[in-house]
Amino acid sequence: MATLAQFRKEILPALAKKLSIKNVNAVPKLEKVVVAVGIGSLATRKSIKDFDEFEKNLIKITGQKPRITKSKKAISNFKLREGLPVMMQCTLRKERAYSFLDKFVKLVLPRVSDFAGISEKSFDKEGRSINIGLQNYNVFPELGVEDIVTTMGMQVTIVLKSKNASESKALLEALGFIFK
Repeated sequence: MATLAQFRKEILPALAKKLSIKNVNAVPKLEKVVVAVGIGSLATRKSIKDFDEFEKNLIKITGQKPRITKSKKAISNFKLREGLPVMMQCTLRKERAYSFLDKFVKLVLPRVSDFAGISEKSFDKEGRSINIGLQNYNVFPELGVEDIVTTMGMQVTIVLKSKNASESKALLEALGFIFK
């Protein structure tokens, strides 16, 4: 499953049959994928001012330029000042979201050490989104050894259009995700 067209042609009808849903529009679908990297600790502790390398790495991973989120107010306990960069995030929709998930399931998750499947506790209360955290983003095949300046974590949030957690889980299993 690499493209949106393949999803609509192969997975969507099979999922509708499995969930016994007659209307194809009522079948759960992928809404968006949000890829976020926290850079606040680099700005405060390591006093890095130039985030170009991290931005280039995120562009290589997602295929689009990340949005830099800055802090809204100062918090002295975190050594955080107002206007300091805190996070880089990319929101992937439609074709880019499906191709990213295909790469994420087939190439990235198998490269994560001690990966035994995604916990079902990763779903939110309604079961409409799932959060997956990676300790190092160097497991992505696009990044070479020379690209990695500092090891950083990454948060991948997958937002789904579904009625409940069981439908969401069925969709993710159809996309190739493995659960514990």
